[in-house]
Amino acid sequence: MAEVKKVVAKMVDGLQMVGRSGSGHAIVIDQVKEVAGLDQGPQPMELLLMALASCTGMDVISIMKKKRQDLRGFWVEAEGERAEEHPKVYTKIKLKFYFEGKRISREAVERSIFLSQNKYCPVTAMLRDSVPIETEYEIIESP
Repeated sequence: MAEVKKVVAKMVDGLQMVGRSGSGHAIVIDQVKEVAGLDQGPQPMELLLMALASCTGMDVISIMKKKRQDLRGFWVEAEGERAEEHPKVYTKIKLKFYFEGKRISREAVERSIFLSQNKYCPVTAMLRDSVPIETEYEIIESP
């Protein structure tokens, strides 16, 4: 049987909502004050970028560890360009991966990103037919 995930988003005040995952974790989701929000949490489209960055990031970390890379720091920046007209979807997403460590292999970095983007990350798989996703990376040598 297929795995089923369920979340609930419940109104709090104005446009502010609390999203609760099936695993019991909660997050405040809101909008900016200019559109009647309280500006007390990330916006839904920001959450989409966060989901993408964290999904692919977790894959990459896992793959780099399996490749025995000395990864001491890692982060992913996701930047999305949005259409000017409603529904204001993302028209382009850029991911930049930052790897900090000792003697990190470029080949391991490139392979890890490739595998995440083309095999493992379900968020990427959901989005890639709808929006172009560009990737780049930077390796930072630790002292």
